Amino acid sequence: MKVMFITPPMGSWATHGDHKAPNQYYAQIAAYLREKKVADIQVIDAKALDLTQEEMLAQVKEAAPDLCVFGDLLHSTGGLSVIWHFNETARKIKEILPETKMVMGGLWYSAYCKETLEEHPYIDFIAMGEGELTITDLVNALKEDKPDYQSIPGLVFRGKDGAIQKGPHRDLILNLDELPMPAYDLFPMEKYVGHTYWKPFAELLTSRGCPGACTFCYQWSLYDERNAKKDYVSWRGKSYMKILDEFDHLEKIYGVKVVVIQDDAFNVDKKNVKRFCEEKIKHGNKIKWVCLGRADDWLAHQEIMPLMHEAGLFMGLVGVEVESDEQLAKQGKGVTLRQIKDTVHALRAANIATVGTVLIGLEDDDEAIIKKRFEVANNIDPDIMALDYVTPVPGSILWKNSIKNGWFDPKTINIKDWDFHHPVIPTRHLSKDDVGRLGAWCMREFYSRPQRIFRIMESSYDDLVKLCVKDFMSNLSKFEKASAGEESYV
Repeated sequence: MKVMFITPPMGSWATHGDHKAPNQYYAQIAAYLREKKVADIQVIDAKALDLTQEEMLAQVKEAAPDLCVFGDLLHSTGGLSVIWHFNETARKIKEILPETKMVMGGLWYSAYCKETLEEHPYIDFIAMGEGELTITDLVNALKEDKPDYQSIPGLVFRGKDGAIQKGPHRDLILNLDELPMPAYDLFPMEKYVGHTYWKPFAELLTSRGCPGACTFCYQWSLYDERNAKKDYVSWRGKSYMKILDEFDHLEKIYGVKVVVIQDDAFNVDKKNVKRFCEEKIKHGNKIKWVCLGRADDWLAHQEIMPLMHEAGLFMGLVGVEVESDEQLAKQGKGVTLRQIKDTVHALRAANIATVGTVLIGLEDDDEAIIKKRFEVANNIDPDIMALDYVTPVPGSILWKNSIKNGWFDPKTINIKDWDFHHPVIPTRHLSKDDVGRLGAWCMREFYSRPQRIFRIMESSYDDLVKLCVKDFMSNLSKFEKASAGEESYV
C-alpha cells in the first residue's frame, strides 16, 4: 500500500512574503502510519520545491499511489483558500489515476464532510477531526477485498447506494505524547522559510484545541461535530520533554534556527512552559521561537517571561480582535482590553516583540466602529498588527449566522478567495468592498506611524523581529490588492 501526502503549488498570505513550512497534519500522520508499518509513505511538497502543477502531477503519476492525503490543521498557510488547491489537485489526480483513492481531512473538511463528498465526486473519503487513527484504519481497510468502511470511527464515505455515511464517533487523542516524532525526513526541510528572512525554518504543533470558544474560530471546524457533548474544543498539550525532543531533533538533524509554534494557545500550562524553557536552556538548544497565546494566560506567565526570552522566545502573538470588553464578550474571547494591553507591555518589558491580531467585518461593524477598533489597537500598540477579515468557517457560530443572514451560499462561494485577506461577507452596514477599503486603511495607517517603526528598529529586539516588520511593510501593497478583491496570493 502506497500513501502519498501532497501539498500543491500555491502561495502564502500577502503579508508573509516568502513563507513555506512543513505541513504538520501530514508530518504527524505520516509518522504514525510509518510507526504502525501499514504503508509506504511519500510526500510531495510542490509549494516548497517550486514545482509547477504539471511537474507535480507527473511525479504523482509515476509514483502511482494507492491513496492520496490532503488537508491541514493550521490556518497559517492561507486560511481556507488552501481547500481550493486541495480539491483541484485531487480532481486532476483522479483524472490520470482513476483507481487512486482521495482522502481529505483537517481544516474545513471535518465540518463540511457531507457537502464535500456531494459536491466533489472525485473525493472518496473524509477523515473527521484528528487523522492519525482514522487514516490508519482506512489504509488497513483498503487492503481488504471487501473493505468495511462503516466500522471505521471518524470516516465519512459513500455507501453502495451513493448516500453519504459516517462511521462511529472517534474520540480525541487525549495523550499527545503517544504520537511519534513528526516525519520531517520525508520533507524538503532545507527549502522552508518564514517571512522571507527566517531560515532554516519550521512550524510545529505542541497542543491541540483551545480552552476558549470564540464564535469566529476555525477550531470549531476541525473535529467531529459529535464531540460537541465532549467539550470538543478542549485543550491537550504535549509534555515539555516531548516538545524539547522535537526542538533538539529539528536543530541537530536539520539545522533549523527559527520555529513558530502554531498552537492557538501554547501557554495554557504555565508549569509545562516553564520546564520547557529551563530544559531548553540546559540542553543548549539555540532555536529562536515564536508562539501564540491568550492574554489571560500570557499574564499568568508574566514572571517567567524573562526566562522564556532567555530560552529563545523573540515574539509572541495575542489577539486584540475588537474594540471593547462588551464586543470581546460577545465574540466569546473571555479576556479584557486591559489584559491585552498589559500583555503587550509585559512582553515588551521582557524584550519580546508582539503581534496583535485584529478582526474586521463583524456582523454589526460600520465605519465608525472599525475606525474605533483601529484606534484601540493602535493604542494597545503591538509591534506588528495582523489584520484578518471575518471569514465564516464551517461548524462555527459565525458560519451559521452568516448563512441565516443570507450573506453567502456555501455552494456558490469562490473558496479560493477565503484566505482571510479578502473580505468575503458584508456586515449589516457595510458592503464587502467597504469592509476591504477600511481594512486596507487600518493596515496602511498602522504602519505609517514613524514613531512606531523607529522604536522597533532602534530597539534591542532580535533582528528577526525587525526583518518580520520589514516583510510586513514591503507587502502592504499586496494586502491592499487582496483587500480590494484584485488578486489572490495563496
